[in-house]
Amino acid sequence: MTDTTTGSELDDLTRELDRHVFHSWSAQATLNPVVIAGGSGSTVWDHSGRRYLDFSSQLVNVNIGHQHPAVVAAIKEQADLLATIGPATANLTRGEAAKRIIARAPEGLSKVFFTNGGADAIENAIRMARLHTGRDKVLSTYRSYHGNTGAAIVATGDWRRIPNEFARGHVHFFGPYLYRSEFWATTPEQESERALHHLRRVIQAEGPASIAAILIESIPGTAGILVPPPGYLAGVRALADEFGILLILDEVMAGFGRTGRWFAFDGYDVRPDLITFAKGVNSGYVPVGGVVISDDIAATFDDRVFPGGLTYSGHPLAAASIVGALDAMESEGIVDNARTIGAEEIGPGLEALAEKHDLIGEVRGEGVFWAMELVVDRETREPLPAPRIAAVKKELLDRGVLPFVADNRIHVVPPCVVTADEVGQAMTAYDEALAAIA
Repeated sequence: MTDTTTGSELDDLTRELDRHVFHSWSAQATLNPVVIAGGSGSTVWDHSGRRYLDFSSQLVNVNIGHQHPAVVAAIKEQADLLATIGPATANLTRGEAAKRIIARAPEGLSKVFFTNGGADAIENAIRMARLHTGRDKVLSTYRSYHGNTGAAIVATGDWRRIPNEFARGHVHFFGPYLYRSEFWATTPEQESERALHHLRRVIQAEGPASIAAILIESIPGTAGILVPPPGYLAGVRALADEFGILLILDEVMAGFGRTGRWFAFDGYDVRPDLITFAKGVNSGYVPVGGVVISDDIAATFDDRVFPGGLTYSGHPLAAASIVGALDAMESEGIVDNARTIGAEEIGPGLEALAEKHDLIGEVRGEGVFWAMELVVDRETREPLPAPRIAAVKKELLDRGVLPFVADNRIHVVPPCVVTADEVGQAMTAYDEALAAIA
């Protein structure tokens, strides 16, 4: 590269070098990924200067937006002070990060185990539950995603579990999803009641004394942003208490502002025993995740060695990015912005699109966490097939919107800092893209 290298040449060089990268969840031969060279707030761009509104937040993790100066400064400051240190030491920045996370958790959860990401947070939450209870089985839903490591991928319910089923003791059940109800429900209340009855029967059939934990996403994300119906999460908590089972709430995608609340479960009258987090806690600026642990589970390991650890647990650069991100989110009202934007801009905008386009079967969500479910026919609810979903994605990219596409859905998941004007631009792009393929 020279000072005269053009943006177009840098884009071509990036694509050439990308041939050496093995991409996740992909058949490699046909890949043609979008080149991203930089970003700011809700916008990213390539080397040529082509700009995209990032309404994917990458993998629904850049909650604070791209290149937030407070987070970048915190990482730089920590790198100058101490770039790395082992987890067996005490480190001030690590402690400050834990303090800020605990401040957002319910009373009675006062310790954090740091991991490198969401999947190994799930792994360690499962480990803690099994060791604390002396039981083996973990119940999770079919419509879920919990990560791509041994137990996490088997706890996952979707198709990615099937080629990877090497972990033991996992049982799946159906969670609520009124639009495609497994329970012949016609109202949210029916869906909640019948889904809870189904879970009770699964617990009874599996043997309560064999079940260590129920593991669910507070709001299933990749599976479709399935906002729980009234009473469901509280009902799961009640079942767990009745049978002496722990409740693990996966907040990896839904946590830290995504729903317009610090934790998604804050809106649902439920207190978990273990909380897994990652993504939004620092918007992915440095890989990090963790488990927030209830006091009684933590006490299990007061005089008993916890048989788990990671070289980079509580890495100081990751911890600094957490401190920078959470402080900025609080001082700048970013979580409040996500709640307001969802209620006043995204929700009404998507409802207006649904009235206009028969391809939209349902819209659902809260905060900056929404999905449009696309169908061939509203009466039959037949999912829009993959080639037409791919066509929508292309139309959106052509209009400068970077979308999050899953199955027959477009997930509308911008950063929590997104503005009303940016939402308006995206809604225009969605409108035009849907019209183009109709």
